Amino acid sequence: MSLEEPDNPLATEEQVGATEAGVDYDELADLLGDTAIDRESHVNAEGFVVRPDEVQEALFALRDEAGFDHCSCVTAQEYDDRYESIYHLKKYDDPTQEVSVVVPTPKDEPVSQTAEPVYRTANWHEREAYDLVGIDYEGHPDMRRILLPETWQGHPLSQDFSGEEPQVVTLREHANPLQEDHRGEDDTDTMFLNIGPHHPATHGVLHIETVLDGEQVADLDPDIGYLHRCEEQMCQQGTYRHQIMPYPDRWDYISAGILNEWAYARAAEDLADIEVPEYAQVVRTLSAELCRIASHMLALATFALDIYGDFTAIFMYAIRDREVVQDILEDLTGQRLMFNYLRLGGVAWDLPEPREEFFEKIRDFVDELPERLGEYHDMITSNEILQLRTVDTGVLPPEEAKSYGATGPVARGSGIDYDLRRDDPYGYYDQLDWDVVTEDGCDNFARLLCRMREVEQSARIIEQCVDLLEDWPEDEREIQSNVPRTLRPDPDTEIYRAVEGAKGELGIYMRSDGTDKPARFKIRSPCFSNLQTLPVMSEGEYIPDMIASLGSLDIVLGEVDR
Repeated sequence: MSLEEPDNPLATEEQVGATEAGVDYDELADLLGDTAIDRESHVNAEGFVVRPDEVQEALFALRDEAGFDHCSCVTAQEYDDRYESIYHLKKYDDPTQEVSVVVPTPKDEPVSQTAEPVYRTANWHEREAYDLVGIDYEGHPDMRRILLPETWQGHPLSQDFSGEEPQVVTLREHANPLQEDHRGEDDTDTMFLNIGPHHPATHGVLHIETVLDGEQVADLDPDIGYLHRCEEQMCQQGTYRHQIMPYPDRWDYISAGILNEWAYARAAEDLADIEVPEYAQVVRTLSAELCRIASHMLALATFALDIYGDFTAIFMYAIRDREVVQDILEDLTGQRLMFNYLRLGGVAWDLPEPREEFFEKIRDFVDELPERLGEYHDMITSNEILQLRTVDTGVLPPEEAKSYGATGPVARGSGIDYDLRRDDPYGYYDQLDWDVVTEDGCDNFARLLCRMREVEQSARIIEQCVDLLEDWPEDEREIQSNVPRTLRPDPDTEIYRAVEGAKGELGIYMRSDGTDKPARFKIRSPCFSNLQTLPVMSEGEYIPDMIASLGSLDIVLGEVDR
């Protein structure tokens, strides 16, 4: 497809004009008018092709008049004849309503209008697209690299990148960033402060460039990329069937491995039209919620450590309970962190034998959990020091959270009732009795409460899964469907699918080229989008409040950088 001669071989009469999940794409076409020059059919959402100089007009119309207020994912890729950006839009009220805005640009001039004035989350996503693919976004407020150093040569996901470009730049060619302290001419109290990248309160290799006005934060800029491994390129070099699944465990490597695996599995299974047996769905749901509890326990432990340095009691209490979950997951998967347990079409193997002992260990943990959570509330949420540090600090208004694409406890702590387990059901969640937790405080305390209350809901889900699995007839315990040894989806089939990870919406975009490997593999990290909200939460507050706000985001840099 080129800008001069729009052509889409996938857009059959049956596909174009279809209404999916309540979205009337013909009405959207009328709304976009001449802004849309073509239509594409993706697996889960139609795409409207717009000119690179009319991006904002199209996005404003879809946001303000059609209600697509969630820019879920921004994907960039290079074809033989063009570059392309894809803005995947959803609604916070109903994420099953989806649409894509596809923006092709010529090979000799990959320049597209920025979407940042419409969705603030596009700021970092477009910087990543420029950094890795090479598309420039006109009007962007900060068009520079985000994951790689400014001295990097070339764009790793572009077709002409060889990897042999010299990457060493001497100080004579690149100014030394270490400069002598000096005072400005106006003799103000403004001070530039580096926090990290190696600091106990940065939750990984994160560098925060902070400007202080007196003792208050006037401006800050998170500097990421220290842990970038180009995981997307690794997945593009692996086969759908066997070689990609070990990678997701390494994105959020702390405890969300099975949640990460499920994000890839859901996208690949929908792409290849693979059914998952009901029994395997229950096992997936059980293991995923165990991972969620393990993740929230670590978030609770490190947050208390950030706030008032309590290592002996609160940190170790939470690690103690997390270890019980890790033991259960080890019994199930054979691993404590890099599980590699899910398979396309199901799971790797059945529950460990004897099943009764495995179920008893889970029930013992779930039964003791209310008392343990009561201890946490006594030590943490009732603690005056923690309340002074977290109530009314790190305030994130819901409209800002939506604009930045925040999801998970960060969004729900701002009163946004959004959870893909309920709103875009997968697995066995829609068959179980549980509640979505929201808090209206919009502050650090609200995000803490969200995670603590979500542990209770995860325990409810786990208990129901155990009840189901205990009574499941032995001859109907099908752990995997019949999946072809080699998967080759039809060429130019595109899909974006997401799951509710422990930290928010974890999504995968894939485009097939007819081979057994994806032509494009894009990871939508919830931590990446959530971290963008830190300046909003911190400006005008003190450095300790900013540290508390950072801890309340519960980021993992392995997933931010990928």
